[in-house]
Amino acid sequence: MLKIGEFIYPWGSGHYSRMMRLNEVLGDYVKEDFEVHFSSKDHVYEKLLKKFPNERERIHEVLMPTPIDGKFGPSVSMSLMNLLLPISKNPPLVRQIANYLREERKIYNKEKFDLVINDGDMGSNILAKNRNIPSLFVTNQFRPRLYNSRSYLYPSLIFVAKQIAKASKILVADSPPPFTMCEYNLNFIKEVEKKVFYVGHFTNQKQIKKEQTSDIEKLVRDNEFGYWMRTGNKSTNDGTGQRYEEVFHQDEMKNEKRVISHARNDPKINSVLGKNGKKYSISDAVEKKVDWIQIDVGFLSEQEKDTILDLCKYSVVNGSHTVMGEIMGGKSKPIIGIPIYDEHTNNIRWAEEKNLGVLATKTNQVVKAISKIKENYGKFEENLSDFSKNFMPNGAENSAKIAAQILEEKR
Repeated sequence: MLKIGEFIYPWGSGHYSRMMRLNEVLGDYVKEDFEVHFSSKDHVYEKLLKKFPNERERIHEVLMPTPIDGKFGPSVSMSLMNLLLPISKNPPLVRQIANYLREERKIYNKEKFDLVINDGDMGSNILAKNRNIPSLFVTNQFRPRLYNSRSYLYPSLIFVAKQIAKASKILVADSPPPFTMCEYNLNFIKEVEKKVFYVGHFTNQKQIKKEQTSDIEKLVRDNEFGYWMRTGNKSTNDGTGQRYEEVFHQDEMKNEKRVISHARNDPKINSVLGKNGKKYSISDAVEKKVDWIQIDVGFLSEQEKDTILDLCKYSVVNGSHTVMGEIMGGKSKPIIGIPIYDEHTNNIRWAEEKNLGVLATKTNQVVKAISKIKENYGKFEENLSDFSKNFMPNGAENSAKIAAQILEEKR
């Protein structure tokens, strides 16, 4: 039986969602019997245990080094200090790296993989190359442009790119140029271009089975509103939420309806704010036909999310690559991007240059962005229509084909 190792970097949610979509289709292309071993930590490790309760022996906890959380996403200063000092219960990074590679080495030695697929985990690239095991590295960045960060981060950026380059093939989770949304996060050097494949976005292409209309869907029907998304790990999610609250307190937002998805499976978040200033439960708001201004939802079902994306006028995001592809390519809706760090800025700036959305780094810019989109909506729709026609959504399937081809060549 073939063995495939999937090493998933635990910072954010995009790495996990991509690998789960790939995992769903691998069996359609790899014709021999195979088993998949997953490795990650923290919330991704917990999600894997929950998703595969009967396969715990194939789910490995590896303490991959991640940045130190700050108030708004990763803290650059604390992460740099953590190179040599213990910070926030994290041992010095030098020790973390040594321990994590040791643990991954044990997994490699025990399982004898035929193929490894790494989404964000560079250490696994090194181990695979040293053992002549073919490896695929799935990514949406290589050498990102640095805007807000200081120049002293550039050496680490080059180091990371060198480790990514050790993969057998680099699979870019985006459409081919000139429709590559993460273009400013790539900047490939000539030496690796021959191993780069633009496989497309890892979108969920399953047809959503429509069930009974939910109360949230009833509330948003026949309303013009914006969809405000909070995504990412805790610090990124909290930082995004704080920025949103600052915007909502602006006078211009008094009558601007919004649905806020908190990406947290906590029903206590669910509430409706009426224009009268009173708060309601979602069911009470439907029953009383409340004229609402804001709907907060902890976690949307796939059907609810699909409905809201279909009906919203625009979506506000932090610049997550996965989310932007889903909204602009899958739903042809303009985005307003409020970036947390440079990778986000690069994605949003590219979208703004193509007139697919607007970059907003300050509170007053968000309000202006809403006005700009509404005043020029026809132009945004025209550009988004062209982008959507050239949007490649089948990244999981194309990656599975490449994996199957590599395994076939090994026979």
